[in-house]
This record gives sequence, structure tokens and C-alpha cells, in this order.
Amino acid sequence: MSRNRKAGTVTIIPNLSIIDIAEEGKGVGKADELVVFVEKAVPGDVVDVRIVKKKKNFAEAVIEQLHKPSELRTDPFCQHFGTCGGCKWQHMGYESQLKFKYNNVEAALQRLAKIDTSSMEPILGSAENKYYRNKLEYTFSNKRWLNKEDMAALDAADELEMNALGFHVPLRFDKILDIQHCYLQAEPSNSIRNEVRDYALKNNLSFYDLRNHEGNLRNLIIRTSSTGEVMVVLVFAYAAPEEVNGLMEHLKATFPEITSLLYILNQKKNDTIFDQEVITYAGRDHIFEDMNGLKFKIGAKSFYQTNSEQAHELYKITKEFAGFKGDELVYDLYTGAGTIANFVAGSVKQVVGIEYVPTAIEDAKFNSNLNGIENTIFYAGDMKDILTGHFIAEHGKPDVVITDPPRAGMHTDVVERLLEMEAEKIVYVSCNAATQARDLALLKEKYEVVRIKPVDMFPHTQHVENVVLLKLINGIA
Repeated sequence: MSRNRKAGTVTIIPNLSIIDIAEEGKGVGKADELVVFVEKAVPGDVVDVRIVKKKKNFAEAVIEQLHKPSELRTDPFCQHFGTCGGCKWQHMGYESQLKFKYNNVEAALQRLAKIDTSSMEPILGSAENKYYRNKLEYTFSNKRWLNKEDMAALDAADELEMNALGFHVPLRFDKILDIQHCYLQAEPSNSIRNEVRDYALKNNLSFYDLRNHEGNLRNLIIRTSSTGEVMVVLVFAYAAPEEVNGLMEHLKATFPEITSLLYILNQKKNDTIFDQEVITYAGRDHIFEDMNGLKFKIGAKSFYQTNSEQAHELYKITKEFAGFKGDELVYDLYTGAGTIANFVAGSVKQVVGIEYVPTAIEDAKFNSNLNGIENTIFYAGDMKDILTGHFIAEHGKPDVVITDPPRAGMHTDVVERLLEMEAEKIVYVSCNAATQARDLALLKEKYEVVRIKPVDMFPHTQHVENVVLLKLINGIA
């Protein structure tokens, strides 16, 4: 291996072979015993890299020269690639992305849970890898992220538009990348965002200052559904009533296809809206999503999988793994808006759903009533506090547990309760293979893993869902 050379205080590693890809789209190479994470590198690349950060056992680097491009490399299709915090695998072909997502899940299960993955099933790719999201959240800022071209223009003209409506630049909470076109959500998403920005600039509405907490406009949320409905939520900070009404009326007139036009007045120092009043300006306070003949109400605060079509595939796999016969009592942990619970309700005796967020449980109950489903029951509260021995005695021991926790995985108290309950089957759906593997390692005390299938919900990112079926050892299945 070539030795490192230093140019002044800059360390250059020549002819580094990229052998893997890590989270956040960074290629991985090895120089002697040093693991090097390289921005925008693809497995198969041979590159000279410049070290930008060095620790004891690893370093971070950027490409100085690309000697041999990988066969997996492809041209990014988005003008914002490399600066925007999303779609960080866009420089690698989609089939290759699926391969490395599969490998990452497999490695996590083997390394952290010591699970035999020889029977792991092929990853299910997303039929659509552009315009697949049904929800995007944008941020207004009076401090736009400036690239090299912007800085050159600023030096020449001493004046530059600093307002932005877009996404946070990674690791810079107060800098927003102004988005011109986003390939994540289909029209009218881009048109609405750009029109909001143009109206605000023309009418001198101030963009939010993330450091000083002042300004008129704060956030924009756009939700779409497979039924063709559109929700737009404007979040204002310190706007006057005439400023609010002016923008809302303009959107109502310009985009008659908007089904639900809402706004929020948020003057807190954080962007969360779950404790804020949502005001309906025009249309309904919700839109509807359709899945497999079931209708789901989606409000401004509702949780719903952001890839609608792939969510249907994920839930079909979950249902198949459970292998319902029709007489099961099912516990659906972390039920959210009850999407999985209502999806499987027609195939079982009863579903008991538990979720931390009270508004999500209200949505779950509404969705059951909307679809004429009478065999679901839902509870709101902290999972480890609700799922007690008394609760199980009251509702019965479940035959099947479906659990779909947040990225942090399940609390150890919840895992302990699952071990005590001894349900015949557990179907564990996870968006984080590492925390899933941690929990599976604990469940191995009484359960064996019998099926594993990754599902890609988020093309061009490192994220991947994984579905695991566990069966009680010596249990009846």
C-alpha cells in the first residue's frame, strides 16, 4: 500500500480502494489499519483522498482525484446532491443500493445478535425510486446556505438574496439550502413550495431567523395521497393576521386542487407542532389515504408511512409472516395511527393496539370506525407502563405480537414483558437493523428467528426496513 504523504499540514492518501459504503453515503476504504470514510465515494472507486478529520482508528476524507470510477457509480439526477442532507446514495445505481442495504442488515444481525442469516430472503425494492414520498417538511430561513458560486456572486455584487425555503444543511441547524426542485414528492409539491417562496419575497414576508427566533414564516408541510388529495400546512411565527390571510388566500386561489389548507401559529423555540392548534383555512382538516380498500384519515399531526405504495408491501409481508388462521388475539405495539392494526384486523379475532401519542390513537380509533372495523381496541401511553401483567390478564395473552418501534428500538422493560408473555409468534418490523439486532439478541432467550426480509422504503438513502419473524422455542406454531 502506498504511504501517506503530507502537503503542508494536509494529509493525502493516494490510490485508496473503496471497498464498502457506510451510512450517510460515505465510501469506506482501509489504509494500513486506518478505516477511512470518504465523502461521495462508491465501492469500486480508486481515489486519492484528503483527510479532513482523524481519530485513533478512523478518519474522514474527501476525494482529491478519482483515478478509477466504480462500475456502480452513476450520475446524480438532483442539482442539490452533495449539499442537501437527503438522498446521499444517489451517486450509486439503485440495484447496487439494494445490495448494500441487504448487506448492512445482514451484518448487523450477524454481528450484534449472532443470528444465522443463511435463509434471509431477498430485499424488496421500491417500485418507484423518485417522487415516492407523501410528506415533506420545509424550513424558512433568512440565512441561506451559500455555495462557491454564491460566494463569488456576493463578492462581485455585494448583494445576494439570503432568504431560503428548503432543507437543513447537515450539521448546520441555522443554514437552509434553498430547494428549486425536489425529486422526493410528486407535483404539485414543487410548484406549491416555489409559489410560497415567490409570494413571500414579492410581499416582503420575513423568513424565520433560527438563531434569534423572529420572522413571519417558519415551516411548510405538504402531504399528498394516492387518492389525489393534497394537504398544505403553513407554520407562521410572528405574522400579522393580514399577512397570514394574504398568503393563504393566494394559495387557495392558485391551487384549487388543495384539499386541506391549514395553518399554525408557532412562537416556541422549537419546530414541533404536536402541541399547537391547527387552524383550517379552507377545505377539510384532513385528507384520505387508501390502502387495499381501507381508508385512512391523515391530519396535520398524523403518522403515516411516507412511502404509501411500499408501505402496502411492507404490511402484506408483515401479515404473511404472521400466518394468521383467523382466531388469533394480536397485540400491535407502537401502533401509530393503527395502520397495521386495521390492515390485519379482518384476518384475526381481535387486535389490541398501543401507542405513546394520544392523537395517533384517536386517528387509529377513527380509522377503525371509518372502515367498519369492530375488533380493534387502542390504548395511549408509554409502552413499558401500559404493557403490564395486569393489562395482559385483562385483555388476554396474545397469540401474535406485531412490534414496529421507533429507531431507538424497544425499551428493555418491553422486551422483558415479551419474554414473560410467551406469545407464539412475534413479527418485528424495524427501521434500524442495529437496534433491532440488539433486541433480537435479548429475545433469543426464548425465541428463534425463522424468517428475515428487508424492505426498501427510502431509495437513495441508507435507511431500510427489516421484517423478522420469531417463533417461541418449543411453542406451537
